Amino acid sequence: MDNNVILASDFRRLGVTSDEVARMVRRGELIRLRRGAYLRASGVADAADPWALRTRHLQLIDGTMPQLHPRAALSHGSAAALHRLPLFPAMTETVHVTRDRRGGGAVRPALRVHGSPLRDLDRGVIDGHPVTSLARTVVDLARTASYEQAVAVADGGLALGADVGQLAESVEQARSWLGAPQARRVLAFADGRSESVGESFSRIRIQRMPVPAPTLQYEVLDHCGQLVGRCDFAWLERRTVGEFDGKVKYGRFLRPGETIEEAVLREKLREDAIRDQGWQVVRWTWDDLWTPQVIEDRILRAFDRAKRFPQAG
Repeated sequence: MDNNVILASDFRRLGVTSDEVARMVRRGELIRLRRGAYLRASGVADAADPWALRTRHLQLIDGTMPQLHPRAALSHGSAAALHRLPLFPAMTETVHVTRDRRGGGAVRPALRVHGSPLRDLDRGVIDGHPVTSLARTVVDLARTASYEQAVAVADGGLALGADVGQLAESVEQARSWLGAPQARRVLAFADGRSESVGESFSRIRIQRMPVPAPTLQYEVLDHCGQLVGRCDFAWLERRTVGEFDGKVKYGRFLRPGETIEEAVLREKLREDAIRDQGWQVVRWTWDDLWTPQVIEDRILRAFDRAKRFPQAG
């Protein structure tokens, strides 16, 4: 259990009264996770931390575990947190568990209980926590999350090595469950080559545009066959590559001892080298994903430039 999580029974053993606990909550020294479970304020994840959502939910799981049925398995968003799959706020507002039974779901403060069949191959253990398998977790969220979030989770699951056969079995098992048609569409579109949520969202936007399906993670080589750069998306016949720029991209891929400024310069030189090989380069950001027409216009203009100014690669 997270050392920052304190149960009411711990306070009782220490002789701390409920009134004293309430005062610590009012002073901001403790945060109430649920009835009988508290979190030290020093253990609250920094909202600016890209891993904060996962960290905060794992703390919520630790505070909830003592009240769980011994045969319950953490599932849905809670299992995603343990499997290190992409997470979204709506998935982590409450702890999700699944019981091996048909129906009989329940909603309690900070806990959602799902009732559905759980085979042995649907179960696993991570960090001592009973949890649904990677394949089952992906399919559960493919059924119940929004389409975009479900695709990001499925992409992440494939990237983590989710077994395609087990995914197919889990989809078949869930064929009559709520959200099964969406799960089939999500798994048909999922691609483990997407390396971030932003790339997954980008693939969805691009699929809806009047452009060919791109090649993912394309390696641009120079005339000597040396690697110039690997690009998120590439339209080979249009001699155009596309790059999603997430806010944490440069920070995540800093080399040892490298500053953000140096990483940005390195990326600029990389892009210049790609252009030198005769490629058009299109970039977009998170903000652009919410106005996909902007991305579409950039891609189509790049196609036009490539047609008007062809260069031998």
